[in-house]
Amino acid sequence: MKKASKMMAVISLLVASGLLLVACGGPAETEEQTGEKALNTLSEEEKAEGFFLLFDGESFDGWRGYNQESFPAEGWIIQDGLLQVQGEGTGEAGGKGGDIIYDQKFLNFHLKLEWKVSPGGNSGIFYLGQEIEGEPIWKSAPEMQILDNERHIDAMMSDDRMAGALYDLIPADPQNTKPAGEWNKAEVIVYRGTVVHIQNGERVLEYHLGTPDWERLVAESKFAEYPWFGQFQPGYIALQDHGDDVWFRNIRLREL
Repeated sequence: MKKASKMMAVISLLVASGLLLVACGGPAETEEQTGEKALNTLSEEEKAEGFFLLFDGESFDGWRGYNQESFPAEGWIIQDGLLQVQGEGTGEAGGKGGDIIYDQKFLNFHLKLEWKVSPGGNSGIFYLGQEIEGEPIWKSAPEMQILDNERHIDAMMSDDRMAGALYDLIPADPQNTKPAGEWNKAEVIVYRGTVVHIQNGERVLEYHLGTPDWERLVAESKFAEYPWFGQFQPGYIALQDHGDDVWFRNIRLREL
């Protein structure tokens, strides 16, 4: 009985200290130990910095279709806390839901999110977008490209169409995109006309809206004929439906 009592005391001590190995085969870990936070939540540091969630993991609250009053009836779903655009395997022509926007305009901001793409997939993160009747959002909004660099033909055509790039204008350097099926971290910072793309923790490009260099870059591109493109004015954050399966999570933003 004395040995049993001693053993129970040792077990109680291990449980209290968090060192007891559990049935899953390892010690119970806390958020502080793993360094990971729960899905679609803010860390204490992010809260202190003024970030707020654009996606709660459970609803489409705050989002609607581009040039629509409500959220698309099909083409986008929420599953396991992830926002997913459902692909048809036919590229851009197969998108059923269309692009979606967060229904609030921002000018100076820091956007963070995570994305993963299906094999051969294509999508994008638009910002400073304007709603123009009868026109797609890409004619006004710069785009941080989402792509499977290993398979999609865009990556073979030009490095400024690879993931992390300012689509069709400035390549991401370094090109540090993770493969299809793996999560990538993306950030866009806009402040007084300066724009920065950050991918997987590294700054991959920077440019400056409204400057002679910017005007020259646009004038030499397919965007030259769209007077609304890349203007430094409050605009929408948007996620693209390019007809491929893409998943998003941990979408948050702070105004600067």
